[in-house]
Amino acid sequence: MQSVIITGASSGIGRAAAEHLAQQNWTVFAGVRKDEDADLLRTQSKLIHPLILDVTKGDSVADAIEEVKTVLDGKTLNGLVNNAGIAQMGPLAHQPLDEFRAHFDVNTFGLLQMTQAALPLLGMDDFRDGPKGRIVNITSVGGELAAPFLGAYCATKHAVESMTDTLRRELLVYGIDAIAIGPGSVQTPIWGKAEEKNTDTPYAKTAWGLSIEIFAEVMMHGGRNGLEPDVVARTVEKALTAKKPKARYAPVPDKFNNWYLPRLMPKRIVDKAMAKRYAIETA
Repeated sequence: MQSVIITGASSGIGRAAAEHLAQQNWTVFAGVRKDEDADLLRTQSKLIHPLILDVTKGDSVADAIEEVKTVLDGKTLNGLVNNAGIAQMGPLAHQPLDEFRAHFDVNTFGLLQMTQAALPLLGMDDFRDGPKGRIVNITSVGGELAAPFLGAYCATKHAVESMTDTLRRELLVYGIDAIAIGPGSVQTPIWGKAEEKNTDTPYAKTAWGLSIEIFAEVMMHGGRNGLEPDVVARTVEKALTAKKPKARYAPVPDKFNNWYLPRLMPKRIVDKAMAKRYAIETA
């Protein structure tokens, strides 16, 4: 039976991936931070083993890995899906540094901390039995196409894109693969959580007050009408199981307009398009 750790599995992409892979007969170690989320996941499948896990805390990561190690009983782990992440809107000119750092603590440093801890289980430990595992990092369209007012989030995802490529090239020596999945708009609570945090935005009286309102509504619309999380869950399965997986997958709605076209256009043209869409006007 194949096995996988998924971080950030309480909702959205992480939960969908956990439930989907359990349905495909995987043993799923689902990382969550709350006991009630763990209890809920246990009711979904006997193959889901919740882990109380905070990727920003070394002791929490170490305890989770020990729990997985006990269950594996000398076998390799087939996959690590780094999905845990946060997003909070704000213009970089004003966003507090502590808030900016928090994005890196979770989305980037937490991902690396989790990866380093799991690598012996994925095959760096030669004494384990079984095939080498794969790392799947959930990035974002924002990992390659930076958006206004999500500078902190996009910066972390840009970093994860680079880290994934570096890991893949370094880990060739162990036969461990690293793959990025960069979704577009997905029906996930992450943007609802961002909206709650920005209800009384401290940026309302800045030059970007109206623009942030418009941008937030676009993000909320994506959270309500984007891809079903199951679409990304199936992409996760493909990344974990394909004989010759791509280095990067991009499940993006309206892919031509939201992915191919803006990557082909000159950046200044994209600047103008975003400025018009979000009413970012020169004073």
